[in-house]
Amino acid sequence: MPPARFTRHVRRAAPLLAGALLLAGCGSSTGAEEKSARGVTIDNCGTKVRVDRAPRRAVALDQGSAEIMLSLGLADRMVGTGTWTDPVLKGLEKANAKVPRLADRYPSFEKVLSTEPDFAAASFTYTLSKGGVASRGKFAELGVPTYLSPSDCAGKDNSGDGDGERTRALTLDTVYGEIRDLARIFDVEKRGEKLIGTLKARVDKATSAADASDVSALYWFANSDSPYMAGCCGAPGVITEELGLRNVFDDTHEEWPQIGWETVADRDPDVLVIGDLTRRSQSAESAAQKIRFLESDPVTKNMTAVREKRYVRLSGQDMNPTIRTVDGVEKVAAALGEFGLAR
Repeated sequence: MPPARFTRHVRRAAPLLAGALLLAGCGSSTGAEEKSARGVTIDNCGTKVRVDRAPRRAVALDQGSAEIMLSLGLADRMVGTGTWTDPVLKGLEKANAKVPRLADRYPSFEKVLSTEPDFAAASFTYTLSKGGVASRGKFAELGVPTYLSPSDCAGKDNSGDGDGERTRALTLDTVYGEIRDLARIFDVEKRGEKLIGTLKARVDKATSAADASDVSALYWFANSDSPYMAGCCGAPGVITEELGLRNVFDDTHEEWPQIGWETVADRDPDVLVIGDLTRRSQSAESAAQKIRFLESDPVTKNMTAVREKRYVRLSGQDMNPTIRTVDGVEKVAAALGEFGLAR
């Protein structure tokens, strides 16, 4: 999972809570679906998710999953959220306020089970693991179906110690597929298609007026000591591809490799896309902190983008593979126009 993750904590599985409203099932999804009078089964990241009825007590374990559910109008069927890096997406504030936040970071498995969930969704493989909240197997043992965002498993290898490596480039079709999966699970397919249509229209509008094929960019998520820069093919890669940019680190398939500043300065990008994070788990989280570093450090202060102050500020969620990636496309496109770099 990307550096949006927090410090790892291993948690013990909780005993089965008496009276929990748990549905039979186990699971996960990438798109193939069967629907009958008894429910829905979806193939998800190598696991079959089975729900016998639309969830009524769902938990979103990552911000990305929460914002998709809230965008589908499901706040009244959610009993908790966790693992937030940024304020909720604009327009979803009232809906989000109705749903209890179980933790700003990973909620404990015990805390999640105390909500008596009948479904749990996560954006990152790590969240549904021993070091995150709990493994999918632990949820399955208690009869709680789980769903993992296909953007963190389809065409991605998470077996290493870092944030994973892309074996093929992420596209917005995978994000749209996640929306369709969740809309099917909750039996709100029409809402799902409406949301997808809105997102596609926004991308079309943002990209129709932006040709940046001669422009190079770098995406810096966090950490000034050993910075996390975007590789070729994750969510920043979607922004790059949609706008015709060139990522100066498109020669690595690692999701968020840590790269030294001397190498960054040598690549000398035209534009710096920087994460404006509200969490406080690493150095240089906010955009203001990043810019202060860039303009004072002897290695970076003479870079073209720094001298020209070509900074594009994105939230952490804009740089993660979710519906907020569309916000990232729009913001980078607008900035390129302001810089006079888009034809």
